Amino acid sequence: MKLSLKSQIFEKRNKLQKKEMQEKSNKIKQKLFSLKEFKNAKNIMFYVSTNNEVDTQKIIKELLSNKEKTIIVPYTIKGDLKLYISELKNFNELKPKTFGILEPKESYQREFNPDKLDIVIVPGIAFDKNGHRIGYGYGYYDRFLKTIRKETLKIGLAYDFQLIEKIPEERHDVPVDIILTEKEIAICNKNQH
Repeated sequence: MKLSLKSQIFEKRNKLQKKEMQEKSNKIKQKLFSLKEFKNAKNIMFYVSTNNEVDTQKIIKELLSNKEKTIIVPYTIKGDLKLYISELKNFNELKPKTFGILEPKESYQREFNPDKLDIVIVPGIAFDKNGHRIGYGYGYYDRFLKTIRKETLKIGLAYDFQLIEKIPEERHDVPVDIILTEKEIAICNKNQH
């Protein structure tokens, strides 16, 4: 079930034209910036978008230029299934690494304490309204999200077609609290509000 869902959504995502992707991503960005939790947050962890994901690269660049928030990005170490996090000060500190994803070059890895995170922007192939998601199958984020404070807000960014009725829940899954699409703000964890 998860596999066929994955391939259907991948196919839809890969067919998005750049213009359409940018338009949808801009609407999602506006929703993110309108959240009071986002306005009040200081330390925000973003995934660095790749392959037609909701564009976080533009958001990261914009936030780095206005310097009001501390931007944290993940990186991996070959052979280790742990997600490490690093403070980013300049977008040029990133280079393509594991899976072609932009990660901080070694000389710019500035370890950041996960306990200080206010928000984690979580990637996913699909989400449901309960906050469950289908990730890329390596479990980096599920393992990482288990280690952060309960109060840290977890936000999924998705195109509308990535928000589906129900995802089969697995024991190791860590749900997100809010999902933002170009059409809606879906609150999954009522305790957050």
